[in-house]
Amino acid sequence: MTYPTRSYAAFSATTPLAPHSFERRDLREDDVLIDILYCGVCHSDLHTARNDWGWTHTYPIVPGHEIIGRVTQVGANAKKFNIGDLVGVGCLVDSCRTCPPCQHGLEQYCEAGHTLTYGSHDRHDGTLTQGGYSTAVVVSEDFVLRVSEKLDTKAVAPLLCAGITTYSPLRHWNVGQGSKVAVVGLGGLGHMAVKLAKAMGAEVTLFTRSAGKSDDAFRLGASHVVLSTDEEQMKAVANTFDLIIDTVPYTHDLKPYVPTLALDGTLVLVGLVGELEQTINTVPMIMGRRSISGSVIGGIAETQEMLDFCAEHNVVPDVEMINMQDINTAYGRMEKSDVKYRFVIDMESLKK
Repeated sequence: MTYPTRSYAAFSATTPLAPHSFERRDLREDDVLIDILYCGVCHSDLHTARNDWGWTHTYPIVPGHEIIGRVTQVGANAKKFNIGDLVGVGCLVDSCRTCPPCQHGLEQYCEAGHTLTYGSHDRHDGTLTQGGYSTAVVVSEDFVLRVSEKLDTKAVAPLLCAGITTYSPLRHWNVGQGSKVAVVGLGGLGHMAVKLAKAMGAEVTLFTRSAGKSDDAFRLGASHVVLSTDEEQMKAVANTFDLIIDTVPYTHDLKPYVPTLALDGTLVLVGLVGELEQTINTVPMIMGRRSISGSVIGGIAETQEMLDFCAEHNVVPDVEMINMQDINTAYGRMEKSDVKYRFVIDMESLKK
């Protein structure tokens, strides 16, 4: 038995997203069927739909990897969830499960290549995975996450990408009480980095090129705002930060930020996909044993840990709700950074 599913899909790199109907697969033994309530809108969705990264080879493709819904059916041997459970699905729906990263709960670094929620080929039948801009999804229970009913359900979805993308490096570099953390950029990722670092007990600084971001930064939990274009302000925070989370999604000069790291400090890139070009000078790195690193989302165990942390500390993204029919307008606004700070689709609009 397959499951008729309504969705919005990209039919080419140059046309707007449009309604699309297709069949979800029958449940395998370890699968769950999820009725989708909400789906976040990520820049990756737009880039994939338009083939900006050159990775999209097959259309139509249904974006969406920040999925919140309820379980409506479980496979014969699925034991982790019951019908009615509130659950989430993030960027991954499978991995090889046997390589060293997978064995250590780091499926995002699967050596055989993880299976993305959309745009990947299913490891079992080779079909193209389709994402959460849809009424339902079928996923292995091992890649489904439990969501607390204590959180604002409408706002949870972006935690599955923006949340875990910033939580993972904060945890990996042991941010806690008294840590000094800086965040570069205050968009979907940046605002989550500020909220999460603050909830972990860190003293948070925002680096920005726009003085107009200050009020929002303080509201979200930052203690300081530094204009990265002001040389005097940058000199004043030299040798300060244990960790810098850089969320800027385009090529930019890293040289001004490295000297602001403390001894053994690390600048982590989480927003940029592509070339750095000539943006690094090794002198301030070797003189302070400073590092530049990168990080991508998180494994399933860490994503569950993040969701539980957010439930404990009542941390959710700032979101703007939209109907599915408004997705192309939302893409246009996202390109202009005209959203505070993440769009979430109310999937009831698609079901109607």
